[in-house]
Amino acid sequence: MPKKRIGETSYQETTFGIIPRSKLIPLEIEGIKRAWDFVLKQHQRDQKIPITVTSLKKIHKIGFGWIFPEHGGKFRKIEVHVSKHSPPKSYLIPQVMEDFAEDLKARIRHIPKIENDEFLNELIQFLSWAHHRFLWIHPFQDYNGRIGRLLISMLLLNLNLPPVELKVETPSGRKRYIQALQQADNGNYTKLEKLIAEAIDEAIKELRKVS
Repeated sequence: MPKKRIGETSYQETTFGIIPRSKLIPLEIEGIKRAWDFVLKQHQRDQKIPITVTSLKKIHKIGFGWIFPEHGGKFRKIEVHVSKHSPPKSYLIPQVMEDFAEDLKARIRHIPKIENDEFLNELIQFLSWAHHRFLWIHPFQDYNGRIGRLLISMLLLNLNLPPVELKVETPSGRKRYIQALQQADNGNYTKLEKLIAEAIDEAIKELRKVS
């Protein structure tokens, strides 16, 4: 194990050897860019992005398999705890994820048309449920949050809507996000819906700037 530098608190074993957190961060940024580029290319080619167990595993592998080949694109084989939540046992994940994918298909069909007065509220509720449910399952060993946030944009693209970005990179944004997820664990989606509504509003403003 390399000697820790001042400020380094953790090291991880990767394709590039055992590296500190400071060197892992730019790799993670590159990873999510690779995953996002793949999603955009598929959307441009096919218009609809299949959201299945296979496609979600593929996106995770594209994003992070080159850093962590043992975990990238594979469901976790360990049991985890996220805050006070205990996700499903690892052996249940394949079936739970199949059910999740089928549930997504059913729910997205019932979203009202965009001209309907209830469209925006229904959309925000759907995205909040989908994002939280994915994180509740916690299918991968790492990077569930990043793939879960990418999932929001995938669903929006499939509805011919612009992608959004949740503000989670700053300490305050991260704190709001974690609190929203913790409340959703208890059945209260209010804060998570607000975060997603803000992200949609921001995306609309950006579109107006360039139109």
